[in-house]
Amino acid sequence: MIQIRNFSKKLTAKMAILACIAIATRRGGRHMTAAAFCVAKSSTGPTTSTTSTRAFSRNSLPFLAGSTCFGGSSNSNVLATSAASLISSSALMSTTATQEDVEKVAAVEHPSYEIISKDVVTEYGAYCTMYRHKKTGAEILSVHNDDDNKVFGITFRTPPTDSTGVPHILEHSVLCGSRKYRTKEPFVQLLQGSLQTFLNAFTYPDRTCYVLASQNEKDFKNLINVYTDAVFHPRATSDPAVHAQEGWHLELEDKEQPLTYKGVVYNEMKGVYSSPDSRLYRQSQRSIFPSNTYSVDSGGDPKVIPNLSFEDFKQFHAKFYHPANSRIFFWGDDDVKQRLDLMDEYLCEFDASPESKPASVVEWQKKTITEPKWETHPYPVGDDQPETNMVMVNWLLNERPFTPTEDLIVGVLDHLLMGNGQSVLYKTLMESGLGSAITGGGLSDELLQATFSVGLKGVQAENTKAVEELVIKTLEKVLQEGFSEEEIASSMNTIEFRLREFNTGSYPKGLSFMLGAMAKWIYDGKPTDALKFEEPLVELKAMIAENGDAVFKDFLKEYLVNNLHRVTVELAPSKSLESEELKEEQDRLAAIKSSLSDEELDDVIKKTAELKALQASEDAPEDRATIPSLELADLKREVTEFPIEVSENENDSGVTVVRHELASTSGIAYVNFAVDTSGVDYNDIALLPIFTRIMTETGAGEYTDVQLSQRIGTHTGGVGASLMKTSVTPDSVPSYAIYEGNNMITKLSIRGKATSEKTGELFSIFKLILTEANIDSKKKVIEMLKETKSRIESSIQGSGHSYANNRIKARYSVGGFLDEKMGGITYLKTVNELIKQAETDWDLVLKRLENIRSAILNNATCRSGMILDITGDKAVMDAIKPSVEEFLKSLPGDAVGEKLQDYYNTEHPWATKAKEEMATIAPLKDEGFVVPTQVSYVGKGGLLFEEGEKVHGSTAVVSRFLRTGYLWDHVRVIGGAYGGFCTFNPMGGDGIFTFLSYRDPNLDKTIDVYDATADALLKAAEELEDDPEALATAIIGAVGDLDGALSPDQKGSKSFNRWLLRQTPEERQQFRDEILNTKASNFKDFAMRLKNMKKSSVAVVSSKAAFESAAKAGKVMELKQVL
Repeated sequence: MIQIRNFSKKLTAKMAILACIAIATRRGGRHMTAAAFCVAKSSTGPTTSTTSTRAFSRNSLPFLAGSTCFGGSSNSNVLATSAASLISSSALMSTTATQEDVEKVAAVEHPSYEIISKDVVTEYGAYCTMYRHKKTGAEILSVHNDDDNKVFGITFRTPPTDSTGVPHILEHSVLCGSRKYRTKEPFVQLLQGSLQTFLNAFTYPDRTCYVLASQNEKDFKNLINVYTDAVFHPRATSDPAVHAQEGWHLELEDKEQPLTYKGVVYNEMKGVYSSPDSRLYRQSQRSIFPSNTYSVDSGGDPKVIPNLSFEDFKQFHAKFYHPANSRIFFWGDDDVKQRLDLMDEYLCEFDASPESKPASVVEWQKKTITEPKWETHPYPVGDDQPETNMVMVNWLLNERPFTPTEDLIVGVLDHLLMGNGQSVLYKTLMESGLGSAITGGGLSDELLQATFSVGLKGVQAENTKAVEELVIKTLEKVLQEGFSEEEIASSMNTIEFRLREFNTGSYPKGLSFMLGAMAKWIYDGKPTDALKFEEPLVELKAMIAENGDAVFKDFLKEYLVNNLHRVTVELAPSKSLESEELKEEQDRLAAIKSSLSDEELDDVIKKTAELKALQASEDAPEDRATIPSLELADLKREVTEFPIEVSENENDSGVTVVRHELASTSGIAYVNFAVDTSGVDYNDIALLPIFTRIMTETGAGEYTDVQLSQRIGTHTGGVGASLMKTSVTPDSVPSYAIYEGNNMITKLSIRGKATSEKTGELFSIFKLILTEANIDSKKKVIEMLKETKSRIESSIQGSGHSYANNRIKARYSVGGFLDEKMGGITYLKTVNELIKQAETDWDLVLKRLENIRSAILNNATCRSGMILDITGDKAVMDAIKPSVEEFLKSLPGDAVGEKLQDYYNTEHPWATKAKEEMATIAPLKDEGFVVPTQVSYVGKGGLLFEEGEKVHGSTAVVSRFLRTGYLWDHVRVIGGAYGGFCTFNPMGGDGIFTFLSYRDPNLDKTIDVYDATADALLKAAEELEDDPEALATAIIGAVGDLDGALSPDQKGSKSFNRWLLRQTPEERQQFRDEILNTKASNFKDFAMRLKNMKKSSVAVVSSKAAFESAAKAGKVMELKQVL
């Protein structure tokens, strides 16, 4: 389950489920409190949280050139036509039948419904029919196309009136059993044994969405039935235990102990409120919306959540979860009549409720602030953390709905101001030296009214007013000077490419389509208005052709410069706030306890025991049988292979070219150019993450940073650089076996995309940033380092489990240690040292950066280590041949130079050095990392397999079984953490197994749960011997993890990685067969390995108080103050 905020940081690609159409004009637009499990198929392992940043970031810009361009390079105006040459998405989702035939299939008549409207979103080949259920008034948007990744969603408008978190708690609770599906956690059963490609729910500030997707039609219908019964007939409204478990309850096991609060959402939100960034965004939203529903926290304020009674909880469901207040969505190639029949089975039980929809209307916030305001609030900092402030300036933009064209104008204006590091407002703030990182990120427009927020964190107290002044003065200066043709062309092309490409990554296209439609539909607008972009684009281009930048200046003036409904929110550091809030909670609980009689205390103890017993109990077989499931026979047994063609030393260039020719890539070439980095000195590898940013952010050759950004935006779909580090198996080691990890392929990867006729420009940019990036940029590099420091500090508090996981793995493997060295919790110290060095001895830092480039471009060996990886359709491949040939000729290095070392069979030089440091920097000991937080992130791990041992495919089934079973039950449900899970690579590798928890109210008790896992798994193995259906469910879920829907670029990337790892189709099939043939005995084998896990150790991110409490319980760790 995911809670979404309006005022927010931006998302990484890993959780950019909302990216597309309506969101294409902004960089993600919201912060998510991530679910404990990854339920969209982006990988075979659990992905548990997001690191918030700006999607559309400098390293992953999804840019497109427009069909008409209003500027070009820094030297001249250019008419760019690449977006026009993109194959329309409608062509990809078209049918061989006539349009009339398709419309008949899409707009089926049904006696229970009336057709309200028919529409075709030609931009995405989507045939849309809006139905209204005659009896209840429920609205259904049925979208028919040939996408086999089918999507279903049901959304209720749920505006809260207080911060008890009732919408959020209800979102969790309705998935805990229902009238037809009687287990305690049908959601978990679905996770365990479904082929779903997405399965989750979101709480917005004003609505709640339940969404699922599957490529298997039987599975799709099963999921729809469970979700629909859950929202309309949940157990939660009749069983107070659900409200207690998911929301909050008083917990007491002994009268001598202190009373405590427990509850999944309660602890989740304590974690959220531990984050200074989250506090800033929540205070900002409240301040800018003083008198409508957005003034309260739909996710829940931990101080207010305990005010939610079970009766209020029930009434909220009764008020808002009626079909009349629902918006139901279908997408895909399934039969439309069957959709309508299925929904009618549920809807027909209800009568009309004409008051439901009016009762949920979200009121417009009037611009009542006539003079800009300033608010100051505290945020917690650690004893060793610098006492800096955070400042964010916030505007409420509109008091009426924007038209589609106005939506586009505001989106482009936002990109002009904040779209990337070279956009004028973003750049001015970062280069001011007033702070270390941007806050806010600009436009947020997924709610009824749009807002604009921007500021800085890491601000000295005496500079807070200067931040606000700089924001205002910069906007006034932009209003006076305007935007250049080049700026407008780059932003327009960026957004148009995004819209036309419709690349949602591993997330279903239908999910993005639904969330885009909901931007209008949830407020009683026409859903397809939010999805059509052709007419607004044409209109906006005509406006620009006639009036130039005045189009954007007029909006800037009205909605920002002259807009007085503005609140600046400052967060000031407090070293006592964490202890003050803890004491406030303890005092409140002590007062409650003192007010209770002995009989009442006995009742609390009794209810605590009853809830724990219920949570620990197994579902009855007859209840378990109510959950619909697939059978092993429904599974695809063959591995999906993707095209690949490898050309070594192509055209005598010395470069290896890898091609993936797909059926269609919409006229886009996806390119990855990899250059070997093994020659980089080990002492300089900590600079590589900054070096990759320098390549695209500081300018190159004759181009300034702004000009380079504009060139990328005008001519390509985005260019970014990153470090690729892949452990590989030596020839002497069998496939899927454990190996020492000394063998690695390390590359600097430059990725980009462009239409076929613009690929030459893309390659030219690749070469430019590789050979001529302006590395002598002291001020810019220091900015990057400070921004990195701020990001890590924020991430440790919000995603401590990932840092604990890195730290554990660093103790056992070279690869894990290098990950820690270049991005783990100890990297924070390195970054601080680099900042000091850059400020006091720039010449030394510059020399190190120059050495990195020289090593990468070593004339004798660099060609041997270059790989050009291209994904495209046949037309693209044919069209770009001349550009490829020219690019290969132009590259630096000797085409007949020396061959690089074979690092498949030779120890990588970084590995040699890393092994010398591991024992000192990542010692094998239990460690605790102290940060200001109200929750814990508890990790424990060790070696499950030793070098040379082969890993069986069944380990994928068993580790997933633990993740969605025992750990879910004991860490999350019983323990009250927001997430409990484990990680293990079933394809061999390092043999490391780790346990992790997320936003956990416990520490020592969670470690006890981990230590009991082996015995629990042994017991489960015995039960599975006599329960073939449960075993099949576990296998089905593991197979589902292998078969997620992939975008064209992801198919190419997956094929490339397989080639890099030298996996054969036969080996992949063997691995899949081992999963499909998993036996109960494999569970027993895995349990015995857990029981005998070698060299286990602990890493925890938590508060000082939590560590002190754990020490009293015998869990003693070496503590290190991080923040």
